[in-house]
Amino acid sequence: PSPSPLRGASASAAMDLAYVCEWEKKPKSDHCPSIPLVCAWSCRNLIAFTTDLRNEEEKDLTHMVHIIDTEHPWDVYSVNSGHAEVITCLEWDQSGSRLLSADADGHIKCWSMTDHLANSWENTVGSMVEGDPVVALSWLHNGVKLALHVEKSGASNFGEKFSRVKFSPSLTLFGGKPMEGWIAVTISGLVTVSLLKPNGQVLTSTESLCRLRCRVALADVAFTGGGNIVVATSDGSSTSPVQFYKVCVSVVNEKCKIDTEILPSLFMRCTTDPARKDKYPAITHLKFLARDMSEQVLLCASNQNSSIVECWSLRKEGLPVNNIFQQISPVVGDKQPMILKWRILSATNDLDRVSAVALPKLPISLTNTDLKVANDTKFFPGLGLALAFHDGSVHIVHRLSLQTMAVFYGSSSQRPVDEQAIKRQRTAGPLVHFKAMQLSWTSLALAGIDSHGKLSMLRISPSMGHVLDMNMSLRHLLFLLEYCMVTGYDWWDILLHVQPNMVQNLVEKLHEEYMRQNAALQQVLSTRIVAMKASLCKLSSSTIARVCDYHAKLFLIAISCTLKSLLRPHFLNTPDKSPGDRLTEICSKITDIDIDKVMINLKTEEFVLEMTTLQSLQQLIQWVGDFVLYLLASLPNQGSPVRPGHSFLRDGASLGMFRELMVVIRIWGLLKPSCLPVYTATSDTQDSMSLLFRLLTKLWLCCREENHITEPDDTLIDECCLLPSQLLIPNIDWLPINDGIISKLQNKQLVRLQFGKAPGLVGHTVSSQFDAFVRAPGQPKIDHLRRLHLGAYPTEECKSCTRCGCVTMLKSPNKVTAVKQWEQRWIKNCLCGGLWRRMPLSYS
Repeated sequence: PSPSPLRGASASAAMDLAYVCEWEKKPKSDHCPSIPLVCAWSCRNLIAFTTDLRNEEEKDLTHMVHIIDTEHPWDVYSVNSGHAEVITCLEWDQSGSRLLSADADGHIKCWSMTDHLANSWENTVGSMVEGDPVVALSWLHNGVKLALHVEKSGASNFGEKFSRVKFSPSLTLFGGKPMEGWIAVTISGLVTVSLLKPNGQVLTSTESLCRLRCRVALADVAFTGGGNIVVATSDGSSTSPVQFYKVCVSVVNEKCKIDTEILPSLFMRCTTDPARKDKYPAITHLKFLARDMSEQVLLCASNQNSSIVECWSLRKEGLPVNNIFQQISPVVGDKQPMILKWRILSATNDLDRVSAVALPKLPISLTNTDLKVANDTKFFPGLGLALAFHDGSVHIVHRLSLQTMAVFYGSSSQRPVDEQAIKRQRTAGPLVHFKAMQLSWTSLALAGIDSHGKLSMLRISPSMGHVLDMNMSLRHLLFLLEYCMVTGYDWWDILLHVQPNMVQNLVEKLHEEYMRQNAALQQVLSTRIVAMKASLCKLSSSTIARVCDYHAKLFLIAISCTLKSLLRPHFLNTPDKSPGDRLTEICSKITDIDIDKVMINLKTEEFVLEMTTLQSLQQLIQWVGDFVLYLLASLPNQGSPVRPGHSFLRDGASLGMFRELMVVIRIWGLLKPSCLPVYTATSDTQDSMSLLFRLLTKLWLCCREENHITEPDDTLIDECCLLPSQLLIPNIDWLPINDGIISKLQNKQLVRLQFGKAPGLVGHTVSSQFDAFVRAPGQPKIDHLRRLHLGAYPTEECKSCTRCGCVTMLKSPNKVTAVKQWEQRWIKNCLCGGLWRRMPLSYS
């Protein structure tokens, strides 16, 4: 079957350029693309790619690895890889925090973040097969596989939409824990496995794929559900068979053991077709359709000017038995002998020469013969793989039927209707095309590195260019947001498609779906959904103030968990409930507005802490006190939803949390008065804590039940109106507006960027709305996690979140255990789950 090429506006509208980022042009020193050029995209939306840096004398090349975060592509971390030969492979691990690089000299290096910073990396461990170029590389499988059921995207339960697939790790330690490591295939037919032992040592073993070793020009690695590894190899000639091997890894007597077994091979269809027998002499691309799908393989054969692509599937087939043998030993039931055989699923017609292939990473559950279902759901982005051509165009084709779903015409490629342009391009010299490509983890974005080392970021429409109603597009985005919520993957590539008019709808629907889940799952996902809502609200000027509320809520949840975790039962043989749980239960039952009457019901001996611990928590306690005062003082202005803090006035759960914390703080204040929040009151006899607790309880009673929210009475509003005359209302330090790229991409205009040079905020859609919450230059900066003032020009090294812009000091100034525990919570990720990046000392 051959695909029907999709032409016209709908196909090209499915893909457009979001931004391009290129190197500064220098006369003597230049980034030139390495041959081959490689790139990799992690589930945290970090992209790694290679270029070679030519020095001034142009005698030798430095092989560079560049790592960027898609939200700040200009902030590139470039590192001299130390590889003596050209880098042939790059591979991220399943967590997106470690990177493997392999070269044409057989050296493999493992890169890890230093201090958990996305723009600081170091080579920690590695392995080598001296002088033997690596042609394929992969991390061993950790046994985690989640299947997406597109047909069940309307189901209410996350368990139905995303199901855990039984999948064995490549290698397990004692107790079934997956062992970490990597597998590589070299050009001389060797397979090498390196295992990372818990003590940091690397255990390496190398074995020949088969007895008769032969040249391996192309290879790929996939995994089976039973814990085995499948390696596909080709010597590069289309007249030779594509060979497959099963590889089993085990540890025997503290040594790594590799066993290999030959599997059925195949010949490409185009070489057995008399009309095309010698037309495509070389196999240029060999890829399994997915790392955990060893039964489906994609092959591309090419000549100087054109290519053909074939998709193959491995199936079990019954072996016909001759009648003579059937009479001797009749086949009973399912005992018919079976054989594994490769069958072609689909093939393309003659295409322009393919320069790069990018495969989808979404684990959509499709069976080999499921072409009908695949065609019914062909609008879903994860079903397509990307092919880049030498004319500069990119096609998204269905991963099983190879039918064209979307087309992008690069600057040098021309639409087929423009004949004059085709004549012009023939005389225009060499074409610019992608030499390496990667699809994002939701297949909604595509990164391409072209022959000049320039990075292009393409949007891929969720509807694949077909006119779908708004509800269907929203459902696709919602389904993928839920997938990221469940897996913990970063959702930046989904935000590329969210228009301001979609934000409110998506936030509401996301909340509805979340509320349908069981209580245990809700608790697990509680902070992730708040972070997701915050990133969505940042994309619309009408919801921008709610971003502050969501980050404040994340901070409140974190403080509540931390302070409650410090409470210890007075006796070891206490009931099941922890002091924190009892505190919540008593505060929700006793609705008294007098803080001391609520306090009497608690066992105060459970709240006893060391004095140094209490003092060290003062900054966090101060934030709780300040925020409660700010909220109550803003109650009379509640008609203004653009004011930060507005959503808290109707949020019974958050107000209940504040109420519990006020009680805890009151008890601690009896032990050490200096840990209490400091208020500037007009009267010396004013009991500020008691006053705020009374007003907070009255407000909480109005909205404690989500379904029966009542308006605050006039007495409460009048009392809140008096607050500014009784206490000095503090300024709340909201998070600064993030300096990322996402909010500049909404008008669908191409943004041009340069590596190493941050763009200005010109044309920022929401900055004017946010001016009221941002500190002016020269004002003191704040450490958002420790709530410490850093001064107008901080001297301490800081890090900021790649997603929300939260700023905190890189090194801890504290020695108290309780505060170190608080800081340790955010060592790997920000409150919102984003990664950290090191900031220059002169940040503003």
